[in-house]
Amino acid sequence: MTRLRLVFLLPAFLAPFAARAESLKSLTGSIVSFVNGSVVPFIYALAFLAFLIGMVRFFFLGGEEGREKGKQFMLWGVIGFVVMFSVWGIVNLLLATIGAV
Repeated sequence: MTRLRLVFLLPAFLAPFAARAESLKSLTGSIVSFVNGSVVPFIYALAFLAFLIGMVRFFFLGGEEGREKGKQFMLWGVIGFVVMFSVWGIVNLLLATIGAV
């Protein structure tokens, strides 16, 4: 069911970009601009929020269990940042190399 839903939602999501696009290159440029301008900052905000939740649990919420959970949240937040910065940089480097942006 979810694949069928994806098949119908993906063209509906891409329709505004396709309507403005004069060519495939401008379509990919529009999609990359949308992802770089909206999706990536949202994901960074989620990772930062996970890190902040970990800090609150570590410093303010009680007991040894809260400290351990806080450490885990902060660790995963930092790992998320490192992975996202790396992938984002590699993807932008590849896009600039092939001239898609």
